[in-house]
Amino acid sequence: MDTLLVSCHVASAPSPKEIRVCTNRACRKQGSFQTLETLSGIAPPNVAVKSSGCLGKCGAGPNLVFLPDGIIVGHCGTAARCLEVMFCGRDNSKTSLDALALRKRADVEFDSKNFAEAELLLSQAIHFKPFGGLHVTFKCRSLVRLELGNYSGALQDANESLLLAPNYSEAYICQGDAFLAFNNFDLAEHSYLSALHIDPSIRRSKSFKARITKLQEKLARLNTS
Repeated sequence: MDTLLVSCHVASAPSPKEIRVCTNRACRKQGSFQTLETLSGIAPPNVAVKSSGCLGKCGAGPNLVFLPDGIIVGHCGTAARCLEVMFCGRDNSKTSLDALALRKRADVEFDSKNFAEAELLLSQAIHFKPFGGLHVTFKCRSLVRLELGNYSGALQDANESLLLAPNYSEAYICQGDAFLAFNNFDLAEHSYLSALHIDPSIRRSKSFKARITKLQEKLARLNTS
């Protein structure tokens, strides 16, 4: 497939189904991991963002490619550049970056077990109504609300995430966790299996195995009571 290096006055670029970011050595030195993280955080649910091997044009990076059209974009090393690539200058595109910043702050609070503060930050991010990444923010708030014991809120947020991104496996896991908290075992199992169907690789993850074990243990106690 022929490719074209374009500057990111990408107003005429097609809407991609996938963006691949080069993380080879040259682009990595120019900040491609940060580009990958930013684009992943602001992408709408219909656009997959993945890492890639060398795309050529080394030294003009970080480079990325729009698929399926094969258009290569260079010099994508700043947050502003990522916005331009992803949203082609939409008037409200900056809200996605603002919401991402709040979500990152919420991640720090979550790791420190400051769940109430994390919920507040994520609620602020949702209030921005960003064009991209909203499904991830709902999923994150679902996790936080589960920790706070707000199981109804956690389930509602997981459902909101799935409305925006029906093939988002992590939201199905959150949905399953909320159902499990309600002791609704059949629906929890269905949610976990839906996540597994979308992303079979989670079968090997310790966290997913732990969820299935917890579900089986609860079912065993129910059957022996």
